[in-house]
Amino acid sequence: MTATVASAPFSGSLSDAGTDAVFEVRGITKVYHPGDGEIEVQALRGVDLRLYAGEFVVLLGHSGSGKSTLLNIMGGLDTPTDGTVLYCGREITDFSERELTSYRRDHVGFVFQFYNLIPSLTARENVALVTEIAEDPMTPDEALALVGLDHRLDHFPSQMSGGEQQRVAIARAIAKKPDVLLCDEPTGALDVKTGVTVLEALDAVNRELGTTTAIITHNAVIADMAHRVITLADGRISEIRENRLRMQAEDLRW
Repeated sequence: MTATVASAPFSGSLSDAGTDAVFEVRGITKVYHPGDGEIEVQALRGVDLRLYAGEFVVLLGHSGSGKSTLLNIMGGLDTPTDGTVLYCGREITDFSERELTSYRRDHVGFVFQFYNLIPSLTARENVALVTEIAEDPMTPDEALALVGLDHRLDHFPSQMSGGEQQRVAIARAIAKKPDVLLCDEPTGALDVKTGVTVLEALDAVNRELGTTTAIITHNAVIADMAHRVITLADGRISEIRENRLRMQAEDLRW
Protein backbone atom coordinates (compact mmCIF):
# COMPACT_ATOMS: atom_id res chain seq x y z
CA MET A 1 0.00 0.00 0.00
CA THR A 2 1.48 3.33 -1.06
CA ALA A 3 1.14 6.16 1.44
CA THR A 4 0.23 9.70 0.54
CA VAL A 5 2.92 11.00 2.87
CA ALA A 6 5.14 8.03 3.60
CA SER A 7 7.75 9.95 5.53
CA ALA A 8 5.56 11.05 8.46
CA PRO A 9 2.90 9.55 10.74
CA PHE A 10 -0.68 10.66 10.21
CA SER A 11 -1.50 13.78 12.26
CA GLY A 12 -4.83 15.04 10.93
CA SER A 13 -7.70 16.41 12.99
CA LEU A 14 -11.35 17.23 12.46
CA SER A 15 -10.57 20.92 12.10
CA ASP A 16 -8.11 20.13 9.31
CA ALA A 17 -10.81 18.44 7.26
CA GLY A 18 -13.02 21.50 6.89
CA THR A 19 -16.11 19.28 6.96
CA ASP A 20 -18.29 17.47 9.46
CA ALA A 21 -17.67 14.13 7.75
CA VAL A 22 -15.25 12.12 9.88
CA PHE A 23 -15.40 9.04 7.65
CA GLU A 24 -16.30 8.83 3.99
CA VAL A 25 -16.46 5.29 2.65
CA ARG A 26 -16.60 4.97 -1.14
CA GLY A 27 -17.35 1.75 -2.98
CA ILE A 28 -15.71 -0.55 -0.42
CA THR A 29 -15.55 -4.23 -1.28
CA LYS A 30 -13.85 -6.99 0.68
CA VAL A 31 -13.21 -10.49 -0.66
CA TYR A 32 -11.69 -13.29 1.42
CA HIS A 33 -10.21 -16.53 0.15
CA PRO A 34 -10.27 -18.85 3.16
CA GLY A 35 -8.61 -22.24 3.24
CA ASP A 36 -6.94 -23.17 -0.04
CA GLY A 37 -8.14 -19.98 -1.72
CA GLU A 38 -10.47 -21.65 -4.20
CA ILE A 39 -13.59 -20.49 -2.35
CA GLU A 40 -14.38 -16.78 -2.53
CA VAL A 41 -16.25 -15.06 0.29
CA GLN A 42 -17.46 -11.53 -0.43
CA ALA A 43 -17.88 -9.76 2.91
CA LEU A 44 -18.61 -6.28 1.50
CA ARG A 45 -20.15 -5.45 -1.87
CA GLY A 46 -19.69 -1.79 -2.74
CA VAL A 47 -20.49 0.07 0.48
CA ASP A 48 -20.87 3.87 0.47
CA LEU A 49 -21.21 5.59 3.82
CA ARG A 50 -20.49 8.78 5.77
CA LEU A 51 -20.09 9.14 9.53
CA TYR A 52 -20.25 12.62 11.01
CA ALA A 53 -18.49 14.38 13.87
CA GLY A 54 -20.05 13.72 17.26
CA GLU A 55 -22.78 11.37 16.12
CA PHE A 56 -23.78 8.11 17.78
CA VAL A 57 -24.36 5.42 15.14
CA VAL A 58 -25.57 1.84 15.49
CA LEU A 59 -24.77 -0.69 12.77
CA LEU A 60 -27.29 -3.54 12.69
CA GLY A 61 -27.21 -6.83 10.84
CA HIS A 62 -27.13 -10.58 11.19
CA SER A 63 -23.88 -12.50 11.55
CA GLY A 64 -22.02 -12.41 8.24
CA SER A 65 -23.67 -9.19 7.04
CA GLY A 66 -20.33 -7.35 6.90
CA LYS A 67 -20.63 -5.16 10.02
CA SER A 68 -17.34 -6.15 11.65
CA THR A 69 -15.44 -6.10 8.37
CA LEU A 70 -16.62 -2.55 7.69
CA LEU A 71 -15.69 -1.39 11.20
CA ASN A 72 -12.26 -3.03 11.00
CA ILE A 73 -11.53 -1.32 7.68
CA MET A 74 -12.53 2.09 9.04
CA GLY A 75 -10.39 1.49 12.10
CA GLY A 76 -7.32 0.52 10.08
CA LEU A 77 -7.34 -3.09 11.31
CA ASP A 78 -8.11 -4.46 7.84
CA THR A 79 -7.78 -3.27 4.26
CA PRO A 80 -10.43 -3.34 1.52
CA THR A 81 -10.12 -5.30 -1.69
CA ASP A 82 -11.34 -2.25 -3.58
CA GLY A 83 -12.68 1.22 -2.82
CA THR A 84 -11.45 4.02 -0.57
CA VAL A 85 -11.91 5.19 3.01
CA LEU A 86 -11.26 8.82 3.91
CA TYR A 87 -10.74 9.95 7.50
CA CYS A 88 -11.00 13.74 7.84
CA GLY A 89 -10.28 14.04 4.13
CA ARG A 90 -7.21 11.76 4.11
CA GLU A 91 -7.27 8.41 2.39
CA ILE A 92 -6.37 5.80 4.99
CA THR A 93 -6.50 3.08 2.35
CA ASP A 94 -3.27 4.58 1.02
CA PHE A 95 -1.48 4.74 4.38
CA SER A 96 1.80 2.99 5.03
CA GLU A 97 2.02 0.58 7.98
CA ARG A 98 3.67 3.33 10.01
CA GLU A 99 0.88 5.77 9.23
CA LEU A 100 -1.76 3.16 10.04
CA THR A 101 -0.14 2.49 13.40
CA SER A 102 -0.09 6.21 14.15
CA TYR A 103 -3.71 6.56 13.02
CA ARG A 104 -4.91 3.73 15.26
CA ARG A 105 -2.86 4.93 18.22
CA ASP A 106 -3.79 8.60 18.09
CA HIS A 107 -7.26 8.82 16.57
CA VAL A 108 -9.28 5.63 17.08
CA GLY A 109 -10.46 3.85 20.21
CA PHE A 110 -11.62 0.23 20.02
CA VAL A 111 -14.02 -1.66 22.29
CA PHE A 112 -14.70 -5.34 21.65
CA GLN A 113 -17.10 -7.94 23.03
CA PHE A 114 -14.36 -9.44 25.19
CA TYR A 115 -12.59 -7.05 27.50
CA ASN A 116 -8.93 -8.06 26.89
CA LEU A 117 -7.80 -6.69 30.24
CA ILE A 118 -4.50 -7.83 31.74
CA PRO A 119 -5.46 -9.86 34.85
CA SER A 120 -2.37 -8.93 36.86
CA LEU A 121 -2.98 -5.17 36.50
CA THR A 122 -5.49 -2.99 38.33
CA ALA A 123 -8.13 -0.96 36.53
CA ARG A 124 -5.91 2.12 36.76
CA GLU A 125 -2.88 0.20 35.44
CA ASN A 126 -4.83 -1.30 32.53
CA VAL A 127 -5.86 2.19 31.41
CA ALA A 128 -2.34 3.53 31.95
CA LEU A 129 -1.08 1.16 29.27
CA VAL A 130 -2.70 3.53 26.77
CA THR A 131 -2.08 6.85 28.49
CA GLU A 132 1.65 6.18 28.66
CA ILE A 133 1.95 6.11 24.85
CA ALA A 134 -0.71 8.68 23.87
CA GLU A 135 0.17 12.23 22.87
CA ASP A 136 -2.30 14.18 25.03
CA PRO A 137 -4.25 11.73 27.18
CA MET A 138 -6.52 12.24 30.14
CA THR A 139 -5.33 10.55 33.31
CA PRO A 140 -6.45 6.96 34.05
CA ASP A 141 -8.40 8.32 37.04
CA GLU A 142 -10.26 10.80 34.80
CA ALA A 143 -11.10 8.14 32.21
CA LEU A 144 -12.37 5.70 34.84
CA ALA A 145 -14.41 8.43 36.53
CA LEU A 146 -16.12 9.19 33.20
CA VAL A 147 -17.42 5.60 33.03
CA GLY A 148 -18.43 5.58 36.69
CA LEU A 149 -15.55 3.56 38.09
CA ASP A 150 -13.68 6.08 40.21
CA HIS A 151 -14.34 3.76 43.19
CA ARG A 152 -12.67 0.77 41.46
CA LEU A 153 -9.30 2.26 40.53
CA ASP A 154 -7.19 -0.26 42.41
CA HIS A 155 -9.29 -3.37 41.81
CA PHE A 156 -8.11 -6.22 39.59
CA PRO A 157 -10.30 -7.66 36.80
CA SER A 158 -11.05 -10.75 38.89
CA GLN A 159 -12.55 -8.45 41.55
CA MET A 160 -14.94 -6.79 39.09
CA SER A 161 -18.15 -7.83 37.34
CA GLY A 162 -18.34 -8.29 33.58
CA GLY A 163 -19.94 -4.89 33.15
CA GLU A 164 -17.27 -3.21 35.23
CA GLN A 165 -14.54 -4.90 33.22
CA GLN A 166 -16.16 -3.69 30.00
CA ARG A 167 -16.28 -0.16 31.39
CA VAL A 168 -12.57 -0.41 32.19
CA ALA A 169 -12.07 -1.41 28.54
CA ILE A 170 -14.07 1.66 27.47
CA ALA A 171 -12.00 3.88 29.77
CA ARG A 172 -8.85 2.43 28.25
CA ALA A 173 -10.15 3.18 24.74
CA ILE A 174 -11.15 6.78 25.49
CA ALA A 175 -8.23 7.78 27.71
CA LYS A 176 -6.19 8.86 24.68
CA LYS A 177 -9.07 11.19 23.68
CA PRO A 178 -9.75 9.54 20.31
CA ASP A 179 -11.84 11.31 17.69
CA VAL A 180 -13.63 8.04 16.98
CA LEU A 181 -14.77 5.14 19.16
CA LEU A 182 -15.51 1.88 17.32
CA CYS A 183 -17.35 -0.78 19.33
CA ASP A 184 -17.95 -4.37 18.18
CA GLU A 185 -20.76 -6.03 20.19
CA PRO A 186 -19.77 -4.28 23.45
CA THR A 187 -22.81 -5.74 25.28
CA GLY A 188 -22.78 -9.13 23.56
CA ALA A 189 -21.49 -11.04 26.59
CA LEU A 190 -23.56 -9.15 29.17
CA ASP A 191 -27.02 -9.46 30.71
CA VAL A 192 -29.59 -6.72 30.19
CA LYS A 193 -28.95 -4.74 33.37
CA THR A 194 -25.18 -4.83 32.93
CA GLY A 195 -25.47 -4.08 29.21
CA VAL A 196 -27.52 -0.97 29.93
CA THR A 197 -24.82 0.27 32.31
CA VAL A 198 -22.20 -0.16 29.57
CA LEU A 199 -24.40 1.66 27.04
CA GLU A 200 -24.85 4.52 29.51
CA ALA A 201 -21.06 4.81 29.71
CA LEU A 202 -20.75 4.90 25.90
CA ASP A 203 -23.47 7.53 25.67
CA ALA A 204 -21.70 9.65 28.31
CA VAL A 205 -18.47 9.49 26.31
CA ASN A 206 -20.31 10.57 23.17
CA ARG A 207 -22.06 13.48 24.87
CA GLU A 208 -19.27 14.75 27.12
CA LEU A 209 -16.28 14.28 24.80
CA GLY A 210 -18.04 14.66 21.45
CA THR A 211 -16.49 11.40 20.31
CA THR A 212 -17.95 9.99 17.10
CA THR A 213 -19.23 6.60 18.25
CA ALA A 214 -20.16 3.58 16.11
CA ILE A 215 -21.55 0.45 17.73
CA ILE A 216 -21.98 -2.89 16.00
CA THR A 217 -24.79 -5.02 17.38
CA HIS A 218 -27.31 -7.66 16.36
CA ASN A 219 -29.65 -6.30 19.07
CA ALA A 220 -32.16 -4.04 17.33
CA VAL A 221 -33.31 -2.52 20.64
CA ILE A 222 -29.99 -0.71 21.07
CA ALA A 223 -30.65 1.14 17.80
CA ASP A 224 -33.26 3.28 19.56
CA MET A 225 -30.55 5.30 21.35
CA ALA A 226 -28.63 6.20 18.17
CA HIS A 227 -28.74 9.33 16.03
CA ARG A 228 -28.67 7.08 12.96
CA VAL A 229 -29.18 3.38 12.39
CA ILE A 230 -27.35 1.68 9.52
CA THR A 231 -28.52 -1.81 8.60
CA LEU A 232 -26.32 -4.19 6.62
CA ALA A 233 -27.36 -7.36 4.82
CA ASP A 234 -25.25 -9.58 2.58
CA GLY A 235 -22.37 -7.12 2.47
CA ARG A 236 -24.48 -4.12 1.49
CA ILE A 237 -26.22 -1.28 3.31
CA SER A 238 -29.91 -2.11 3.12
CA GLU A 239 -31.28 0.81 5.12
CA ILE A 240 -30.23 4.03 6.85
CA ARG A 241 -32.69 5.75 9.16
CA GLU A 242 -32.56 8.61 11.64
CA ASN A 243 -34.08 8.59 15.11
CA ARG A 244 -35.90 11.84 15.68
CA LEU A 245 -36.38 10.89 19.32
CA ARG A 246 -33.50 9.01 20.94
CA MET A 247 -34.18 6.75 23.90
CA GLN A 248 -32.01 6.80 26.99
CA ALA A 249 -30.02 3.65 27.63
CA GLU A 250 -31.77 3.17 30.98
CA ASP A 251 -35.12 2.87 29.16
CA LEU A 252 -34.03 0.08 26.83
CA ARG A 253 -35.36 -3.44 27.41
CA TRP A 254 -34.48 -6.61 25.52
